[in-house]
Amino acid sequence: MSLIQRLSVLGMAAMAMGLVASHDYGAALTKSILFYEGQRSGKLPPTQRITWRKDSALRDGFEIGVDLVGGYYDAGDNVKFTFPMAFSITMLAWSLLEFGQSLGTDLQHSLKAIQWGTDYLLKATSVPGFVFAQVSDPYGDHNCWERPEDMDTPRTPYAVSKEFPGSEVSAEIAAALAASSVVFRPINRGYSARLLKRARMVFEFADKYRGSYNDSLGPWACPFYCDYSGYQDELVWGAAWLLRATKAPYYRNYVLANIQNLDKSSSFAEFGWDTKHAGINLIKSQTPEPFITNADKFVCSVLPESPTVSVSYSPGGLLIKPGGSNLQHATALSFLLLVYSRPLSKASRVIHCGNVVATPARLIQVARSQVDYILGSNPLNMSYMVGYGKKFPERIHHRGSSLPSITQHPQHIDCTGGATYFYTNNPNPNLLTGAVVGGPDIKDSYADSRADFAHSEPTTYINAPLVGLLAYFKSH
Repeated sequence: MSLIQRLSVLGMAAMAMGLVASHDYGAALTKSILFYEGQRSGKLPPTQRITWRKDSALRDGFEIGVDLVGGYYDAGDNVKFTFPMAFSITMLAWSLLEFGQSLGTDLQHSLKAIQWGTDYLLKATSVPGFVFAQVSDPYGDHNCWERPEDMDTPRTPYAVSKEFPGSEVSAEIAAALAASSVVFRPINRGYSARLLKRARMVFEFADKYRGSYNDSLGPWACPFYCDYSGYQDELVWGAAWLLRATKAPYYRNYVLANIQNLDKSSSFAEFGWDTKHAGINLIKSQTPEPFITNADKFVCSVLPESPTVSVSYSPGGLLIKPGGSNLQHATALSFLLLVYSRPLSKASRVIHCGNVVATPARLIQVARSQVDYILGSNPLNMSYMVGYGKKFPERIHHRGSSLPSITQHPQHIDCTGGATYFYTNNPNPNLLTGAVVGGPDIKDSYADSRADFAHSEPTTYINAPLVGLLAYFKSH
């Protein structure tokens, strides 16, 4: 991207921002957390606020004598994929650790959202020598368009073990449990200690029996949540969170020794459920090299005006990376920019990207531009969060949202019975409030089509870093 193109992007983004009044970050924050209640699996509590959702998958794991009830559906399907679920919990916990003081009345709901996930992760790691990486045959599930309350597809549990390892999924669970243990420490010391003890055990399992779950569970995990970046980054990521939770020298030494194993060719702008590189550098950027240098390179790879930018920007200013569910990149990378702006401010330090100087304020500005784009400051004047703003996606790729609720239609809707609701052009009957969809394409276009799942499907890991961003902008 030439300098003129980059300046054009910035100008378009600024122009788009001027089209929409300033956003109600507090309202968006409340909705972004409420979304998780719409993704719950299992027995719903009396406090459930998304009331069109009902109990589902109440016998998960029972066929093999293990209680695997609970947790979250990852997106618009009815599968429980532990790898992205654990990453979502890690990011929710990190959001609270960084910006929890700005959550106000949403704090309790955020804690419940985390605990709904950690309670399940404790169950998924309750059998010694096994980690449950998935519940449900994804092909059977994806061939049906059924409400989670109705599903009659196989709820097969899939586990990794000593013989069939899955270091990435196990280490991500360790990261989620360790990060959450820090969140709960001031509130519930007993629960915090339980999470931390399990995090240590699961990390030891991940490290001792090394291997990718692609090799053991590939036929079921792929292509949905294949691990493309290898498991080494999850091991370092898990150790970094255990270091934060314990301060134990063992984990510090582990991070320093194993950081060398990470793929050096990987882009510094890679961070998400699959690749943890940028996140590792950010969480460790308070310590000596190579983390500070790498964290600075991350900034230079994301800023639109940087000569070494490695992401694209749409004409309206949205950060774009290849693949589906693009807004996962916009929220995750913006979260890292915001987090890194804090130690930079404290040290009165700027970053030099060639001849471009990046100040902490500039990092915050870029992060805010992405949040504002998602909330409606874009060429379509459209919010990509369901239920926020005057115009938002109405035909999201989400089974529960698109089918009539049990209250409206108590009769069972079978595998093929949902097809009518999938293909109709009518808006979804149930509002999945707070859901953020995959988002527009590189030309800022959005079809609002259920079938276009790469753009219209919400996921738990799009929202998790957004919670921290919205909490910050609500109070700043």
